[in-house]
Amino acid sequence: MNRIYFDNAATTALDKEVLDAMLPYMTEKFGNPSSIYSYGRESRLAIENARKSVAKLLNAHPGEIFFTSGGTESNNTAIGAAIRDLGCRHIISSPIEHHAVLHTVEHYDHEDLVTTSQVGVFSNGHINLVDLEEQLSSIKERCLVTLMHANNEIGNLLDIEAVGELCNRHNAIFHSDCVQTVGHYPIDLRKTPVHFISGAGHKFHGPKGVGILYVNDNIKIKPFILGGGQERNMRAGTENLYGIVGFAKALEMAMAGYEADSAYVQSLKTYMARQLKANITGVEFNGDYDGRCLYTVLSVAFPKTEKSEMILFSLDMNNICASGGSACSSGADVGSHVIRALNNNPNRVTVRFSFSKNNTKEEVDTIVEKLKELI
Repeated sequence: MNRIYFDNAATTALDKEVLDAMLPYMTEKFGNPSSIYSYGRESRLAIENARKSVAKLLNAHPGEIFFTSGGTESNNTAIGAAIRDLGCRHIISSPIEHHAVLHTVEHYDHEDLVTTSQVGVFSNGHINLVDLEEQLSSIKERCLVTLMHANNEIGNLLDIEAVGELCNRHNAIFHSDCVQTVGHYPIDLRKTPVHFISGAGHKFHGPKGVGILYVNDNIKIKPFILGGGQERNMRAGTENLYGIVGFAKALEMAMAGYEADSAYVQSLKTYMARQLKANITGVEFNGDYDGRCLYTVLSVAFPKTEKSEMILFSLDMNNICASGGSACSSGADVGSHVIRALNNNPNRVTVRFSFSKNNTKEEVDTIVEKLKELI
């Protein structure tokens, strides 16, 4: 039996066209972008062309785009800069953020550099914006609000414009982890009231180890890695040349195919939800799965039985790849902090299925048939 991969929120397969764009910069165009001779100039041009391409696709200025190693670095950088350079002394986040945000916020809290609070979350996974406004109104220090655009475990989408407007009204800095939405939705940063966003190439069929940090032109931050002049003196270290080229190509392809790909992937998600409801008694879905939610993620809550407790292991043994939640904490034998924050029902077992353009309806049918045996 061929392996079936339904964990695309963890990472995606590299597109062949992306690999083709990257390969020349692994072989004949290998120059250090900081070198002044022709090899270096060639590499430097590739990076700046990639920056311009990414900026155009996100409707940002090229000077607002910084290439990083991925979403975790971008999140760490934004949060650290808000405290160090922008005078934020209180951080508002939520209990369902990715650990790249939660643990970073906890670190600065433990170091007594900031105070922190968490905004309320409804049982359907959406952020309580009334609570956010009340907190912003009552806290006297300058705040950083860090809320993810889409939750990686349940798929809920944040009303990023509404949060941005609240932050503007209260002179707060707004950072959004957009790792699950960059490359999956058109994002217009000229029209989105946000100071920082994070993105990662491997979530939309680009390479691993490369991401972006968007820093709005209206704020100024200091260098976040020292020791060289790369990324306009902001991030020292030889650039991930072929990764950057791949990121830009993957984003270009994702946006070119958005209409068709998103409709197709949404149809797979809808079909799977319908088939699960029809075939498995007591199945439920976490989050606002058929409302304001990623078209790529379906978080399924199965009734807890002796068999279902081993569901991820059983699926793996049957060559079906899915996740219990965030792949970034795989191997940790703890329940999902996201599911715990929404509904800590000990009688449910959660599996996240996440889809891409490479999946098929036939694969959905195979998984549902196998689940009927395993639940």
